[in-house]
Amino acid sequence: RQLLVRYRCEHPPDLIHTQWRDMLSLGRWLAKRLRRPYVVTIHDYLGPQDSFKFDFRWGRKIIAVSESVKQELLEQTNLPRELVVVIHSGVPVGLAERGPPVLDEDHVAVVGTAGPLEAAKGLDYFLHAARIVAATRPDVQFLIAGAGPEESRLRRMAGELKLTGQVTFVPNVYDFSYSLEAMDIFCLPALKQGLGTIMLEAMARGKPVIATRAGGVDSVVAEGKTGLLVRPSDSQDLACRILALRSDPLKARMMGLCGRDIVNEHFRIDTMVALTAQLYREVVAEESAEINKAAETGA
Repeated sequence: RQLLVRYRCEHPPDLIHTQWRDMLSLGRWLAKRLRRPYVVTIHDYLGPQDSFKFDFRWGRKIIAVSESVKQELLEQTNLPRELVVVIHSGVPVGLAERGPPVLDEDHVAVVGTAGPLEAAKGLDYFLHAARIVAATRPDVQFLIAGAGPEESRLRRMAGELKLTGQVTFVPNVYDFSYSLEAMDIFCLPALKQGLGTIMLEAMARGKPVIATRAGGVDSVVAEGKTGLLVRPSDSQDLACRILALRSDPLKARMMGLCGRDIVNEHFRIDTMVALTAQLYREVVAEESAEINKAAETGA
């Protein structure tokens, strides 16, 4: 911390942006030491034991990645509504299509998921759905890309479910591009999800998605149009939807294209950057106005 403060004191920022909630204490501390305003981005939901400490002396805005995250944060805290703004996560658009079309008859169908391997991601239910699908369609392969505390347990579960030959784990990846390109169908089985940036990346590639009705997902996935929605913690429901798409490649491709259009229109990374930069300008301008007013009053 001292090294960070020493560097920042020599090159003080106009504004501090804490990008993740688990770094908020450091952001607050740094803002206080440097006497600079800060904003924080919230991607997820507060747990039963979580607290959210916001320093009203230096804190200026909270960015929520979806309306769902904003609403639940307001319900769980006493924060004023005007303090929280929604800026959706953005992803690159215009990604070049590589490989064969979705569910092309000349290659094995791949159903996958990607992201941190954590309990809240609902990957147990993905594996159980994989077993149900495999019993009917042994020609389908499954892919789990990512790393995290659940990896060893999930690998054991795949073995116990006799899915070792059909489930591939791609661990320790920082770029999910190759994994997403290998998938025909992307699944988001999370128990609760603020928005789902990796899901957006899959949609930007024209992949049909199946996601749980959890959190902010339905702000992107319109049932039957840009994707399919299933009940959280319901492996049978997820398996039925996977089988339905696997049996209808044309529908899967059309759904993927509709999803890509939605992402290109509403979830662009340049839009996210522009809205965030505008927020920066507003905060810095308000701060400058307050400093000038204080100086005039003191004079």
